[in-house]
Amino acid sequence: MTQAEPKFCFCTLALGKKYRGLALLLAKDIEKYSPHTSFVVLTDHPDDFSKQSNVLAFKHRQQGVKSYHDKRFVIEKSLFMFHSCIFMDADMRILAPVVPQNITWLQLPGITARGCESIPKKYAKVIAGTANSKLYQEFQVTHKAAKKLNLQLESEEVKFVYEYLFAVTKDSGREIEFLREWGKMALYYELNGVYDAEGNAIGLAAAKAGLPVRWSAMEGITFFKDRTEFIKIQKGQSNMEEMSVYFEQQQMLEHPNRSLFERIVEKIAKTMNFAYNILNLRIQALKNFDFYYR
Repeated sequence: MTQAEPKFCFCTLALGKKYRGLALLLAKDIEKYSPHTSFVVLTDHPDDFSKQSNVLAFKHRQQGVKSYHDKRFVIEKSLFMFHSCIFMDADMRILAPVVPQNITWLQLPGITARGCESIPKKYAKVIAGTANSKLYQEFQVTHKAAKKLNLQLESEEVKFVYEYLFAVTKDSGREIEFLREWGKMALYYELNGVYDAEGNAIGLAAAKAGLPVRWSAMEGITFFKDRTEFIKIQKGQSNMEEMSVYFEQQQMLEHPNRSLFERIVEKIAKTMNFAYNILNLRIQALKNFDFYYR
């Protein structure tokens, strides 16, 4: 890394053809709008990124039952090489030049998230008795996980982190403990049938490790995320006509035309992969039987 290059990187997880294609679009955005900034990608096919000079692609095989918690390996790899990293979901885009002087928030140790909130606020519907079964199950597992870690969910130190865009800056080794605790929480959530909601695991692990978590508008990065963009359009804060090209490019990669045979083969492969990952999960959990099963 030369003196002209920043001490941070962007990073993402790109498993599967769809997400590799999306990550390549994001790589080109970073190349255009943030020159000299590396983009760390953990992926099942690193060769797909060989023509992108700004990409540092590393081979990765999915570790979790589903891939949500595998984001921690991206963070780990990035912090091995850089002082800070900015994680973005592979289906996001950067829309304008990244302004280094506006990203002072990256200098703060710990986690800076574009979205985070207290656990009581996140699960307000559960507390009010109006939650659906999925949200209720998620809250119950989070409550039990907090007890395992001797944490109080009502504490301001415990936050739910919306994981689509967040940054991690080294903090005297607390980031290492954070990643270790996230790994424990990943197993715990999946053992209890919650395969997503990694924002809970991030918040609990950070609190246990003493790693600060803060909200930030993340000035200096203008981004596209389909769900948030829809909300902005509804509020009159964005324009569908201007954003249509980003929606169209994403749709083409996420929903390609495939034959019936291809869809059947994919479904069989997913079923077999899920069964294998469940077995591997239970084997891993046996190594710490008391924590996971008592």
